[in-house]
Amino acid sequence: MSATHGGDWRALESALRSSLQLLRDKWGPRARLRGNTGGTPGEEEKETAGAAAGPPSALEALPIDVKLYIMSFLTPKDLIYLGSTNLYWRITIQDPLLWRYFLIRDLPSWNSVDRESLPDAKIFNQPFAELDNMGPYNFMAAYKKCCSFHKRCLKPNWPMYGTMPSFLQSLITQAEPRFAMFGPGLEDLDQSLVYKMMGSPEILPLAGMPSRQIHGIGSGVTFHLNGQKFNILTLYSKTSKERQRDKADTNSINKMFYEVSKVDGTTQYNLIEHVQNVCRVADGFIYVADAEAHKRHNRQTEFARMAAMLDPTLGPSTRPLLILSCISNARMERIPCIYLAHQLQLNLVDRPWMVQDTEAATLVGLLDGIQWLLEQIKH
Repeated sequence: MSATHGGDWRALESALRSSLQLLRDKWGPRARLRGNTGGTPGEEEKETAGAAAGPPSALEALPIDVKLYIMSFLTPKDLIYLGSTNLYWRITIQDPLLWRYFLIRDLPSWNSVDRESLPDAKIFNQPFAELDNMGPYNFMAAYKKCCSFHKRCLKPNWPMYGTMPSFLQSLITQAEPRFAMFGPGLEDLDQSLVYKMMGSPEILPLAGMPSRQIHGIGSGVTFHLNGQKFNILTLYSKTSKERQRDKADTNSINKMFYEVSKVDGTTQYNLIEHVQNVCRVADGFIYVADAEAHKRHNRQTEFARMAAMLDPTLGPSTRPLLILSCISNARMERIPCIYLAHQLQLNLVDRPWMVQDTEAATLVGLLDGIQWLLEQIKH
């Protein structure tokens, strides 16, 4: 799922040319007939007929190859503005292959996605011949939905009581939510996310010293962000000594779960009692995923273990899930968050969730994810 230039763009250009002609043939007559009731031409039909009868503009008269070449330099926002000029360009810029190209080109640069904005996987895998069955607006709508969420996440996170003096904020009593944090990204990365969080008071100030929750594999730390205290209960799959000894062994025993072999040959993961107790009192969950592209990941097992943690019998299914798509440092090639969301089958998770790109060495992206989590708790 990647987009390249050169030969790939020429192949896409050829497909765009034929697709564009089919789209105009299919939707142009419908648009001209819209508004015609009772046999009397409507105002829109008259306007369209007049526009069709008149000479084309200099831009419309250009060969389709040249138009596509020009549109390839426009941003999607510019294309939408172009489509608002007249009926011809409104139809032209809706070409599904063009918006599919923009989706595949731009989505690797987007650093967050949630349940509402995740595009359907078939958008990337649908053959060109079947695009007509998906309708002309799917790719444009998917792009606008994903891009809108991305822009919301780029906005600065202001404190809940940003206009109030800090003294007055200190007088307001707020609940201290608890989040259970787990996942392979806590243990498999070269840079420890937890150690960096605890050692960066200028980014995420500590509000309480670590307290032992589960012997060997869990502890709790209280932080505060924008005047709001929250507690993170960190759950590891094994003790600190075992993590150092077995770091290269992906088949080492996970002490958070025990496996049950089912009749159909599949494996079911169940939580140990202490971890169940943590899940019962948690107000939300933070899953730290290893998003480094050079590694091999068993996402099916990850999904099964995540499902065990999110078991609805352990608490309300409305509790939010934050997935930190984490890499050690900026030199590492990352799996884009939208691809990671599909790998983890998050479309099957029936609760509020968000995937946020994060870098363990600098904590870039972490505060955006924590802020989203706190906002979900408030709602």
